[in-house]
Amino acid sequence: MAGESGGLLGRLRIEGPGMPEALAKIAETILEDPENAAHASIVDLAERSGTSTATVTRFSRTLGFKGYANLRVAVATETGRAEQARWETDISGDIAHDSPLTDVLGVVTTANTRSIQDTAAGIDVAAVDQVATAIAGARRVEIFGLGSSGTSARELAFRLERIRVPVWHRTDTHTALTNAALLLPGDVAIGLSHSGRTREVIETLAEAADQGALTVAITSFSRSPLAETADVVFTTAVQETTFRLAALSALQSQLLVLDLIYVAVAQRTYERTAEALELTVRAVDAHRLPEKVPSRKRGRTKG
Repeated sequence: MAGESGGLLGRLRIEGPGMPEALAKIAETILEDPENAAHASIVDLAERSGTSTATVTRFSRTLGFKGYANLRVAVATETGRAEQARWETDISGDIAHDSPLTDVLGVVTTANTRSIQDTAAGIDVAAVDQVATAIAGARRVEIFGLGSSGTSARELAFRLERIRVPVWHRTDTHTALTNAALLLPGDVAIGLSHSGRTREVIETLAEAADQGALTVAITSFSRSPLAETADVVFTTAVQETTFRLAALSALQSQLLVLDLIYVAVAQRTYERTAEALELTVRAVDAHRLPEKVPSRKRGRTKG
């Protein structure tokens, strides 16, 4: 459910096009001029979007707000924050095949920054605390994601494994399902999917839920089948650019959520984590080059 403070505009960019036609029109109207929408009455917004006041009310409740007044406060809060942070820039998200790399750098940086900021604004820290506490005491943690989401899943598994959390990242669907079936109450299953519609991830999380494990979904769509399957949902914001479709752009936002979970777990297992990190650093230290490598001057060959 949406709160009154976080990631609303980012959520509308992602979910708006997939809403029923009347609701999609309202989302589009808000995104066209968020600052104006923040000061519009319910009648004004209905007229501008070509809908009715009843539809605006339904739109507000669909997003998790009690009514339009709460939605308008959320839009006003976020537009003020966006202006202050200068998230909206004149840089276009379009990158041509011959765009200078300096322009490309600006577009990618802006897109990543906005995705991370929008995601951070919508994170429920109480939910992070719940998940981190469960992971810290779990007998078993299973993580599953495919494609670019699999990259994020592997990263979290690597980090948790290094601080002695019994964690597994599954890349094969049958392996994921059979191991999800072995979970018990107190265990944790985490599924990642940008669309929230990846069948294999949904099936794995559903199997884990049937066994009583705490299920966690990380997706860009809070009303997706994956989100409906999970006990806890973290919604990621995405800002597409040319050559980087939404699923690829979601990586940065996913890593933000996972990084926060990892740090929270480390806090709750501080002594164990500190010892584990010291041991692992020492184990690979011999494979690192000295900080100061003696320089070797090459003599010039005289002709």
